[in-house]
Order: sequence, then C-alpha cells, then structure tokens
Amino acid sequence: MRAHLLNDTTAERYRRSVTEGVERVAAQLAATQKPFSGVTPDALAPVVAAVDLDRPLGDASAALDELERVYLRDAVYFHHPRYLAHLNCPVVIPAVLGEAVLSAVNSSLDTWDQSAGGTLIERKLIDWTTARIGLGANADGVFTSGGTQSNLQALLLAREEAKAEELTKLRVFASECSHFSVQKSATLLGLGPDAVVSVPCDREKRMQAVALAAELERCRAEGLIPMAVVATSGTTDFGSIDPLPEIAALCEQYDTWMHVDAAYGCGLLTSPTRRALLNGIEHADSVTVDYHKSFFQPVSSSAVLVRDGATLRHATYHADYLNPRRTIEERIPNQVDKSLQTTRRFDALKLWMTLRVMGADGIGELFDEVCDLAAEGWQLLAADPRYDVVVEPSLSTLVFRYIPERITSPTEIDRANLHARKALFASGEAVVAGTSVGGRQYLKFTLLNPETTVRDIAAVLDLIAGHAEQYLGENLVHAS
Repeated sequence: MRAHLLNDTTAERYRRSVTEGVERVAAQLAATQKPFSGVTPDALAPVVAAVDLDRPLGDASAALDELERVYLRDAVYFHHPRYLAHLNCPVVIPAVLGEAVLSAVNSSLDTWDQSAGGTLIERKLIDWTTARIGLGANADGVFTSGGTQSNLQALLLAREEAKAEELTKLRVFASECSHFSVQKSATLLGLGPDAVVSVPCDREKRMQAVALAAELERCRAEGLIPMAVVATSGTTDFGSIDPLPEIAALCEQYDTWMHVDAAYGCGLLTSPTRRALLNGIEHADSVTVDYHKSFFQPVSSSAVLVRDGATLRHATYHADYLNPRRTIEERIPNQVDKSLQTTRRFDALKLWMTLRVMGADGIGELFDEVCDLAAEGWQLLAADPRYDVVVEPSLSTLVFRYIPERITSPTEIDRANLHARKALFASGEAVVAGTSVGGRQYLKFTLLNPETTVRDIAAVLDLIAGHAEQYLGENLVHAS
C-alpha cells in the first residue's frame, strides 16, 4: 500500500496517474455537446449504489473507467456556453494548474510551519485585494471557503465591535434581495429571529437608502442597537448593486458597521470599464469577495477583508500545540489567528497563478464580456413579446418570465415556466435557474461564460418557449 503514497519514490507513478486523469477530463471536455446529460437521480443512484467501496479496484485506470460511469459522463459542465443557471463560472487554466500544485504539495495555511511561502502568498493577495477596494493601510483579511463563511465572520466581528451586553438588542439591516447567509449568520451568532431587518428595494432591486434611514432611526428610538448594515454588490438573483455611498454615510451617522457582500460583484475590482459601479465600497468596515464567481477561479477561492486588521482578533484563539501566544512576539505569521477555520487549503495559489499569467486586466476583460452579453440579452428579452424581463442588469444576470400570447391564469403561467425549466434540464440542452419575484415563478440566466453568445441566449429562449407552449397546449387539451 505504500506504493500509493506520494513521495520521492513514487513521483513517476504520480506523474502517470495524474496525466491519465487530465487526459480523461480533457477528452470529456472536448466531447461535451451539451451542459448536462439529462440523467435522473433514479437512473444514476443505482449505478453509484452498485459500487462496493470495500472491494478496491487496485488500479487507477480501472478507477477512472468507473468514474466516467458514476460522475464524468453525467456531470453538469459549467464550461458549456449553454450552462446559464447559477453563479458557477468556467475556470481559467492557470488557476487549474495552481489547483494541481496545491493539492499535491498539500500545504495547510493555518500556521507558518505548515505552509511557509504559502502564508506570504496569501497575505500578498489579501493586500492586493484590499488595495483594489481602497480599504487603507491598516486593512487585512483571510481566505475563506466561500461567501457564506465570509459573511458569517464579518458579522461576528461586527457583533463583537458593537460591545452589546444584551444580544437580543442587536439589529442587522439588509435588503430584501440580500443573500440568505445574512439570516443564517444571525442565527448562528445567537442574535435571535428578529435580528435581521429587511429593507425594501427600489425598482432596480437596490436597497432604498431612504427606507434604511427610517429603519435605523426606528431602531434607535426603540432602544435597540444597529449592529451592522449589509450592502450587497451583486445580488444573487438580479446582480443589483446597493447605493454604497449613501449607505456608508448612514453607517457613519449611526455608528454602525458597514459590511459589503461583493461575493458576485467583486469582479468589478478588475474591470477596465465598470469599476465605478463599486464606488463607496472603500468606506466598508468589511467586504466579502468570491474569486470563484467573477474571477473565474475553481471552487473554493474566497476571502473576507476588513478595514482595521485589529478587528480580526475576535476570531483569534491560541492553542499551545499550534499557535502559542509567544509566536506573536516572535513575529511568526500564523493565518489561523485570523480565520474561523484551522486546517485550510492553499486556495490563494489559484488566484496567484492567474494573476501571474493573465494579469488583473485579463480577468476584468472576461468579466466585462459577460456583463456586455447580459446587456445584449436584456435588449433581446425586452423586444420579445413572449417574455417579461424584470430589470435591466447591472452585472450579468437576467430574470424573466414566459408570458403566453393567450392570457391565462398567473398560476398556470407559473406552472408553465416551472415545467419549461424542468423539461429543459431533463433534455440536457441547456441549464437555467429559477426564482420567485413577487410570489410568481420566474426564470434566470446567470451569464458567467465569455464563450456564450447572443445566439445561444436566443436559442435557449426558443427552447423555453417551446416547452412552455407544449405544457399549456397539453393542459388545454386535458381541460376540454
């Protein structure tokens, strides 16, 4: 069994195995004609269940053959131009190269004596990102597993900075379009079910600053404590960007922590043409970024950034075996002092390799392409009488609803849209997302692939309309 350990004596075996794996994936990518095979859970589950994990195959080639049957053949492929569903991006090759390196070396980024240069690379990337945001000389941060963890840590810091004796008095303000992780974080932090105040949005799905001001004033009048305001730069459903300068001014007025959830919109930090959409983010006390959304990085690659690095002390715990207090005096850089995690992958290497090969402008140009595509897609939808589109995109998301020529009940239209999404997924020809707007069923394109074209969008719209019309026609026949 020692022959399977990666070390100096097995380097050649490692090279052969990884090369064969890469070749299998490359062949699958080259042969993929649609983003999904259409396999159902009922069809695939028996194939996986039939695998006896207590009877190893003993051979990497045989395991790869099996993997094709249980995974590769039926995976959902985000690189395909007609994958239009969630915030999943196609990944850039330098980042995948970084993934291969970090997995093999297997550094753990909690302490210096487990990562050495990896610690410095992560810190350099944190400094680079905070500089792009404009957080100032005292800024700091740490890589995380994703936006949910980043939002949780940011609100933890905000809770501790509020110095409240009664947690039940703390309030967090977020727009009605904010990410669900705000509510989840409040629950995990023991703030109570009423802690998150939902602030109405305007027609563009942005937080209304006037409504926020009223809620903050009401909070103060009731003897409650405004702990934090969460402004979203790139809502999940609409890609909308809250008015950051106005929110920053209110946070200063009410002495409230300002957190910006830019998990989606962080790609604007590298945009040659759209950076101004993030104006005001420099006033934030903390910021969430997901490089694995709009920086075209493999999952996971994310970070939480803070204006005042000293606030990260609220996540610091010392263990004698890991990061004893003396290491601070000895100026040993231990990232675990800043993180909610202990063992942590060297995910920063993927972004490092991307920047060293492509540069920030290269990332920004790709993100600009998908934002331009969304603008063209909106024009297409706005001119198509079959569809109702909710809002003109700020980033790369389109939310719309099929409306039949013959007026029918809203409930029946809901069912037609839901059916169209399911039928399209079952066909494997395209993958789109769904959401609810005003209690009604809508569909969603999340455009993160620069290879997607307007023709792809038009073709998928035709497919959706065809499935919806078929559903309505069949129901009309059954009803008559």
